[in-house]
Amino acid sequence: MSKAKETAAALDLKDINLKDHQYYFNRELSWLEFNRRVLHEALDERTPLLERLKFLAIFSSNLDEFFMVRVAGLKQQVEAEVSTLTPDGRTPQEQIDAISQTLRPMVVEQHRHFEQVLRPALTEHGVYIMNYIDLNQEQRQYLKNYYEKQIFPVLTPLAVDPGHPFPYISNLSLNLAVVVRDPENKQEHFARVKVPNSLPRFVTLPLELRQIEGKQSLWMGVPLEQVIAHNLDSLFPGMDIQEYYLFRITRDADIEVAEDEADDLLLAIEQELRKRRLGGSVVRIEIQSTMPEPIRERLMQEKKVGPSDIYEVDGLLNLKDLMSLMSLPLPHLKDPPRKAIEPPRLRSIGEFSTTKGEEEEEKDFFTVIRNGDLLVHHPYYSFSLSVQRFIQIAAQDPDVLAIKMTLYRTSGDSPIVNALISAAENGKQVVALVELKARFDEENNINWARRLEQAGVHVVYGLVGLKTHTKVVLVVRQENERIRRYVHIGTGNYNYKTARLYTDLGLLSCREELGADLTDLFNYLTGYSRQKSYRKLLVSPVNMRQRMTEMILREAEHCRAGRSGRIIAKMNSLVDQGIIEALYQASQAGVEIDLIVRGICCLRPGIPGVSETIRVISIVGRYLEHSRIYYFQNNGQEELYIGSADWMTRNLDRRVEAITPIDDPAIAKDLQEILGILLADNRQAWELQPDGSYVQRRPAADEPERSAQVILTEMALQSAGIRH
Repeated sequence: MSKAKETAAALDLKDINLKDHQYYFNRELSWLEFNRRVLHEALDERTPLLERLKFLAIFSSNLDEFFMVRVAGLKQQVEAEVSTLTPDGRTPQEQIDAISQTLRPMVVEQHRHFEQVLRPALTEHGVYIMNYIDLNQEQRQYLKNYYEKQIFPVLTPLAVDPGHPFPYISNLSLNLAVVVRDPENKQEHFARVKVPNSLPRFVTLPLELRQIEGKQSLWMGVPLEQVIAHNLDSLFPGMDIQEYYLFRITRDADIEVAEDEADDLLLAIEQELRKRRLGGSVVRIEIQSTMPEPIRERLMQEKKVGPSDIYEVDGLLNLKDLMSLMSLPLPHLKDPPRKAIEPPRLRSIGEFSTTKGEEEEEKDFFTVIRNGDLLVHHPYYSFSLSVQRFIQIAAQDPDVLAIKMTLYRTSGDSPIVNALISAAENGKQVVALVELKARFDEENNINWARRLEQAGVHVVYGLVGLKTHTKVVLVVRQENERIRRYVHIGTGNYNYKTARLYTDLGLLSCREELGADLTDLFNYLTGYSRQKSYRKLLVSPVNMRQRMTEMILREAEHCRAGRSGRIIAKMNSLVDQGIIEALYQASQAGVEIDLIVRGICCLRPGIPGVSETIRVISIVGRYLEHSRIYYFQNNGQEELYIGSADWMTRNLDRRVEAITPIDDPAIAKDLQEILGILLADNRQAWELQPDGSYVQRRPAADEPERSAQVILTEMALQSAGIRH
C-alpha cells in the first residue's frame, strides 16, 4: 500500500474539506515569492555579473506591473468595500497589508545588494556608475556643458503655490522635489522637476575623461537625475537651492472596456489608452530614504496615499534602467551568446532526396510536415527558422489559398505581420485575429491592426468578454485535386524577439482533425457559432476545464482500481481552485503528481491526507519558462498535450485557448524527455515547501550540476553538429 493510501486509510477523508482556506496559498503572495526567485538570480554569485544586473532590472520591472495591475485592483476592491475572501481566506485589505510586509525587506535587499555588491564589482571590470559628487572638476565641467546643450532645453520646472496647483505626475516618472528660497523675502517654495525619460538614464563620459586612479575605465556614466540636480540653479535663477529629493510614482494602469457598450472596440481601447497615459490613482510612491518628513507628508497629501504606499530607497531609484548596461562589450560577464539552430528535419529543405522506386523530388516545408508532425522547441531551436519561416513561405507560395492566425503579442517590427500583409497583396485570403486587450501591448496591436486592414487583411478583434490568448495558425493549400490544411499550435506568442528569451513549444502538423478543429475555431472567433465540441483540441471556454478535470480524476480512478496513476504538468501559474481540488482528490487516491510551475502556485503540496504525493518545482534561469505541457499516464495509454493555457481561472473560463494532443509517438517521447530533464534540474529548480517558501536545489558533493536549460541547449547544438 502506498504511503498516500496508508495516510488516507488512517484519516477519514470525509472530514477533510478541500475548500478549507488552509489548503491554499494566496495568489499575490505566491507571485511575490516568484519575484523573490528572480531577485535571487541577481544575488547568486554563479550568475554572470551583467546578467545579475539584468535580473535586478527584471525584478523592478515586474514590481511596476504588479503595482499597476494587482495592487491597484486590490485598492479598488477596498474602496468598493468588497468583502469576498480569497481561497486562502483573506480580504483585499489583508492582502495589501501582507504584500507590504513581505515586499519591503525584498526591496531593501535589492538596493543594498546593488550598492554594496554589484556596483563595486562592476568597477573591477572598468564599469563605473559615478556619483556626481565624486567627479573631478574637468568631468563636472563636461557634464555642465552637456547639461546646457542636451538636457536644460528639455526640462520644465513646475512651481507649487496658491497660483500653481500641484502638477500632474505621470506614471513611472522619476522626479525631483525641489525646495528653493527667495533671497529677498526669505520665503521657501516647492517645485517639481521631471527627469525626462526621453533621454538616456546614464550620461556617459567621453573616453578621455574616464581616467580613475590612473587607470582607463571601459565605461563611466553618471545618473541623469544627478546631473540635473547639480545644475538646478539654471532652472531657478536668482533663487537659493535649499534641498532636492528624488521620488517616483506608480499609478493604476489597468484598462477596463465595457465591450458590450462599445460600438467600435478599437476606438474604445484607444480611448482607454489615453486614460492610461494620463494615469489612474496613485498606488505607490518610491522616495529617497533621506527625504524629510514635511516633503514626504506633502507628497502623500497631494497624491492621496498613506504611509503604507511609501517605499523608501537607499541609492538609485528605478533600477530597471540597469538593463541598458547589457549592451556593454563585456561578453565574459554575460551568458554565452545563443546560436540560432535550425530544427534537424527542416535542414533538408531545398535539398534533393531519393527514395527507392520514387522520382527525385525537392523537399519543401510542406513536404516535411506531410511526412510527419514536427515539434519545435524555442529558443533551443530558432523561431525565425521554423514558425516564422513557415508563415513567410505560406505567404509567398502560389498554392496557398488562405492564412488564418491569432496575434496576441508581437514585436514592433514583426516579420510575421509583414508576411500577412504580403500574403494579402498576393491575393490570398488572410484573416488575423488581433487581441486588442493584450495588457501593455494594446497600442502596438492597434497599430498593427490598422496596417493589416489597410493591406486588405480581414482583421477581427475576438469575442465580447473573452481575451483571445490562443496561439494558432491555419494555412489552407491547394494540392493537386484536394485541399490540405497545415497548422501550427503553440504555447508562445508570434514574436521573434521574445522567442529568443522564452521557452516555448509548437506543433506543426497537417493532420485532418486538427485542421478541421482550427477551421471550426476560427469560425467561432470570426462569425457566429455555438461550437460545443472539437475532434481533438481542448478549447477554452468550451471544453478544456471539463476535459482537464476528467483526466485528473481518471488517474485517481486508476489508483482506486489498484493500478498506478501519474500526472506531470508544466505551466506558468496554477491558481484555479477547481483544478487544485481535483489534484488534491487525485493525491488522496495515491496519484504521483509532479508540477513544474514557474510563477504563481496556490496549491499547497506535502499535506498529509491532502497533497502528500504532490511535488512542485519552479525553474528560474536564463530563459523564462513559458511552455505548457500536460502528461497523464492513463494506465499505459499515455496522453500528452501542449498549448497556450495555464491552470488559471481566466485561462479556463475567460479566455479563448487551445491545447492540442500529441499523437506522434516520437514527439510524445521527446516531450517526456523534456519533462524528465526539467524535473532532474538541480541548478535552477526551486522546491515549494508546505509553508509556501521555496528552497533552491543544490547538487550534492558527489553529483554533477544539472541545469535543464543548459542541457537542452547542448542537445540542440549536438543535433546541429555544433560542439559547445
